[in-house]
Amino acid sequence: MSVTQTELAREVEVHAAPIRTLTTEVERVVVGQSVMVSRLLIGLLTGGHVLLEGVPGLAKTLTISTLAKAVHADFARLQFTPDLLPADLIGTLIYSPKDGTFSPRKGPIFANLVLADEINRAPAKVQSALLEAMQERSVTIGDTTYPLDDPFLVLATQNPIEQEGTYPLPEAQVDRFMLKIRVGYPTKDNERSIIDRMASSQPKIEVNPVISLDEIRASRAVVDQIHLDERLRDYIVDLIHTTREPQASGLKLARLIEFGASPRASIALAQASRAHAFLEGRAFVTPSDIKAIAMDVLRHRVAVSYEGEAENVTSEDVVRTILDHVPVP
Repeated sequence: MSVTQTELAREVEVHAAPIRTLTTEVERVVVGQSVMVSRLLIGLLTGGHVLLEGVPGLAKTLTISTLAKAVHADFARLQFTPDLLPADLIGTLIYSPKDGTFSPRKGPIFANLVLADEINRAPAKVQSALLEAMQERSVTIGDTTYPLDDPFLVLATQNPIEQEGTYPLPEAQVDRFMLKIRVGYPTKDNERSIIDRMASSQPKIEVNPVISLDEIRASRAVVDQIHLDERLRDYIVDLIHTTREPQASGLKLARLIEFGASPRASIALAQASRAHAFLEGRAFVTPSDIKAIAMDVLRHRVAVSYEGEAENVTSEDVVRTILDHVPVP
C-alpha cells in the first residue's frame, strides 16, 4: 500500500465529509430511500452504472435527478420510448449544404450523469447503442470515436418486465450495470412524511450543488486504496465461482442456474465493497461490506433456468442461498 492504515483512515475521514453533505442534500428531498441513495453513491464513487427497478411512483427518477442537481456536473435526462432512435441517444452527423461537409451533433450521452428513464421501454436497437458508451466510455459517430467525460455514469430506471410495453434488456447490457437495485414501497411513517413534504401545489424543494467533480475524483482515489484483505479477495472469488459451479461447494443448485456471474461481477463486488466501507467511514473492507452489497451486484448476473422458473425460484433466492452457504473468512 502506498500509505499506512492510519494515514488512509485520515484520508477517508476527510473525503467522506463532502459525500455525507451530498447524502444530506439528497435526503432533504427524497424520503425513506436511504438504501437506494447509498447504492447510487457507490456507483458515483466507483464509476459503476446503476439500474433501479420498481413500479412507477417510487421516486426513482426523483432520486437520480436530485443527486445530479446536488453535484456540479453536466446532467442529461433521456426518456426512453418505443420510437426512440440510437441517434437520439448518441448523436448524429449533420450535413451542411453550404460547404458540403458533415459535422457531428453530440447527443445527451455526452454528459457526466445520464438518466436513462424507463430504459426497458425502448427496443433492442437503442439498448445496443448504449453498450459502447457504458463499457468503453466512448461513442462512435460516423467514422470518429469520441471519448466521454470523466466521470461518466449511466443511472437507469426500469419498470418490472411483466408490465405492458416493456422489453427485457439484453444480457450483455445488463451485465454492464455494476448494481441492480430493487426499489420497494416506503413504510407507513415514511409515506406520511412524503405527504407532509410533497402534497402541496408547489411541493418542489430547491436542491443546491454541494460537491464538485474534483471532490468526487478525490474520493474515488481514496476508495481505490481501501484495504481489501487477501482472504476477502478469496471470499469474493468463492462466491462468484459458486454461482457457476454450485456442486463444487456442496450446493444442489446446478439445475436451477442457467449461467452464473462473469469475472466482471468479481471486479464489481470488490469495487463496491470498498465503496461501502468508505461510506461506513472505514479504511478497510469487512465481510459485512461484501455481504451487504453482494445481492445488488449479483441479482442481475445469475440467470435462473427454465426448471428454476417453473419452481418459482428467483435469482435472489439462488444468491441468498450461496451467501448463507459459502464460509465467511
